[in-house]
Amino acid sequence: MGQGEEKPEEITQETRLAALRQAFKERFGLLPQFISRAPGRVNLIGEHTDYNGGFVFPVAINRTVLMAVAGPEEGAPVGQVRIISKDYDKEAVFNLNQLDKAPEAERWTNYVRGVAWALGQRGLLAPGSLPGARILLESNVPQGAGLSSSAALEIATALALFRLAGFPASAVNRPQVALACQLAENGFVGANTGIMDQFISALGRTDSALLIDTRSLDYRAVPLGFADRSLKLIAVNSAVPHRHDASGYNQRRAECEEAAKFLANFYGKPADSQLRDFNLEELLGVEDKLAPVPFKRARHVITEDARTLKAVELLEGGFANPADLATFGRLLGQSHESMRDDFEITVPQVDLLVELAWNLPGVIGARMTGGGFGGCTVNVVETASVEDFREKVLLEYRQQTGLDAKMYIFDAVEGGTILE
Repeated sequence: MGQGEEKPEEITQETRLAALRQAFKERFGLLPQFISRAPGRVNLIGEHTDYNGGFVFPVAINRTVLMAVAGPEEGAPVGQVRIISKDYDKEAVFNLNQLDKAPEAERWTNYVRGVAWALGQRGLLAPGSLPGARILLESNVPQGAGLSSSAALEIATALALFRLAGFPASAVNRPQVALACQLAENGFVGANTGIMDQFISALGRTDSALLIDTRSLDYRAVPLGFADRSLKLIAVNSAVPHRHDASGYNQRRAECEEAAKFLANFYGKPADSQLRDFNLEELLGVEDKLAPVPFKRARHVITEDARTLKAVELLEGGFANPADLATFGRLLGQSHESMRDDFEITVPQVDLLVELAWNLPGVIGARMTGGGFGGCTVNVVETASVEDFREKVLLEYRQQTGLDAKMYIFDAVEGGTILE
């Protein structure tokens, strides 16, 4: 096995579920009633467009959060949740009727607390209506890699709470659940993320990416067909951790809002207009009037929306023309350049990973994926070139940075589910 390669996932989901059920029994003295499952994601293209009313094109990946759940312990206070992280061997207790932020030592539970709070805020599920729960949590979504481990945890939590409340899976409005989980991250955890991560975790489709209009929440599954074209979807974790709430993410959002407000005022459009409502010609028309930083942020978002729609058009057209696949790859490269130069959210290590991939034959396209400031790249690679990619990209990266990047070959999977 090559340098820095992430070991193939040898444990099947069935084996993983059986181990989780057994661990739950050892911790709590009974088997769980059900297991809630939600996937992480990788975004093919469409970065930082989601909170600007634009288009995104993510894939739900075969790395998941699993949450084994049973009702509360006998004699426990009404609303008590006892939650254990199997991965970190940490335990916390809180109450659904008093949803305060966790102390620092239990910070990892804020996503669970926040979802319960947000479901109440949106009128979907009153926390006081639940008697409480015992939860054992396990995840194989790499944390700090920009693969949405937090959104997967949020969706798994929301589905678990609905199941505890007696809602059948068919009665759960998935887009509304995604919105509630976004509110949890925005209003409770404190990261102003857009809707993409929660939406794809809740609504992902097998062997497909979702084109999501983040304003209307209209979406459609677009088959990838990578296997038929002998292509692999590969993510590489730079080993530079990514964290929304400790990065410049909120600052970028504010700069986008500043640019949209300026454009709306200049062109006489509604005050609540977003960057999605403007084209590149309109932006260039105010280049000498809009402050340089908001201008660059807006240029990234507006051109990224156009790239995303073009990439979807090429996929849906089946790469009918011989040059279409190369054009698709160039769109990914242009996306990275825009994130690097206009949105300024890449770091040198991630730039290096992308450049190493660009220089390798058999790589169709490569770019940073996720919120930025570390995390992962996403790469579309010819199957025959995967071994070269593994050896040359990861080895050269380690030689230049001293960091051990991890490589993951992903499949597109369905969104969150309840497993009885």
